[in-house]
Order: sequence, then C-alpha cells, then structure tokens
Amino acid sequence: MSAQRKELLIKANEAISTGDHEGFLEFCTEDTVWEFIGDKVLEGKQSVREYMAENYHEPPKFNVIDLIAEGDLLTAVGEISIKDKNGTVLHYDYCDVWRFAGDKLAGLRAFVVAKQK
Repeated sequence: MSAQRKELLIKANEAISTGDHEGFLEFCTEDTVWEFIGDKVLEGKQSVREYMAENYHEPPKFNVIDLIAEGDLLTAVGEISIKDKNGTVLHYDYCDVWRFAGDKLAGLRAFVVAKQK
C-alpha cells in the first residue's frame, strides 16, 4: 500500500506540474482539507480549485527529496519553485503530510518555508 500511495502522489504532482489542475483534483476526495500551517485552511475540492487558479500562474516545479509512508499518511519533503503574479520565481522548502482515505488524498498539512536569497 505504501508504494501505491507514493506512486499516486507522484502522478498527482505530475498533473500539477503540467498545469492540469482538474487532473490533480481527480486524486482528491470531494471533502479534502488542506491546512497551510500558520496561514490558511482550504475545505473541499472547490476551495483547492480556486486556490490553484489564483496562485499557480504557471505550473509549480517540484523536487521531491523524500517520501515516507506510514499507515494512512504519506510525507513528502522537498523543494518547490513557483512564479507569483508579478512573474517573480519564489523558492520554498516544504514538508507535506498527506492523509489518505482509500486511494484518494483526503487531507494535507503543509509546512512551507521560503528559501533565503
């Protein structure tokens, strides 16, 4: 099960990396909850859809360094680069803790830190 969940997250990230937001959302439950620690909480696919439309002006670039699975959780540690609305590329380190319901992404706790210039 751990390997299947890792593969599922890799495929979901590939969809995001090509700008396929709806393809990514197919991997999520309808009631998925994303918590950006210390920032905001998104509840449901529509909230995630709106967030991606507003923030992913170009597809983000992921560099996943580690994937660690345990039970219903999958932790991804890596780096992400994303352009803001002004075209500036921003770089972050992240640790995403995904919770699964069956074979769907049901929840995210995202710890994101801006890289120092």
